[in-house]
Amino acid sequence: MKPSAPLIRLRGLAKSYRRGDQLIPVLEGIDLDVPEGDFVALMGPSGSGKSTLLNLLAGIDQPTAGTIEIGGTDIATLSEGQLADWRAANIGFIFQFYNLMPVLTALENVELPLLLTSLNARQRREHALAALNLVGLGERLDHYPNELSGGQQQRVAIARALVTDPTLIVADEPTGDLDRHTAEEVLDLLGRLNRELNKTIVMVTHDPKAAARARRLVELEKGVLVVGEAA
Repeated sequence: MKPSAPLIRLRGLAKSYRRGDQLIPVLEGIDLDVPEGDFVALMGPSGSGKSTLLNLLAGIDQPTAGTIEIGGTDIATLSEGQLADWRAANIGFIFQFYNLMPVLTALENVELPLLLTSLNARQRREHALAALNLVGLGERLDHYPNELSGGQQQRVAIARALVTDPTLIVADEPTGDLDRHTAEEVLDLLGRLNRELNKTIVMVTHDPKAAARARRLVELEKGVLVVGEAA
């Protein structure tokens, strides 16, 4: 049986930023395959390019060179408008500091990505409630962010990332603002999404205990891939 193509396929990926007359390389020659259903922890020292790589995978930034194939689409070739549409349909982003709208309830925050879809108001509410139930917050749908703990806010953010049934979940230090007990609960949830829903997750973390929850560890050092092995 022929093996299926990886969900993520990076070849010769490079990213540089211009600072005055200088061109500052951040990533150089990254080759990486991530199969569907994998859970990858991305680690490396500050300035190694972790967040840059995550933003490239999410279609938030564009590479200087190389290809980023996700689900067979080279997103490096898409226009800004095409990239926005692709991102809305394929990416769920989880941030370190939750990025919830303080004037919206938990349900309304989770509904936000669905405003870009063709779903009507009733369908949006049903989808958002299902996502909140999935992360164990169905009874908190009418609470505002300031009425929720840090862990609960991150669960709302995870529900928001899940609500469009994305191809890929990218998480940037999702436990970085949480105490250890709450971080473990969030990591339990991410692990369950990976195992039970077969969600593909790429997570940037500085925490070896968080990285140990992933299926595979990928390390960057000075913009170069140095390790890519099973965790």
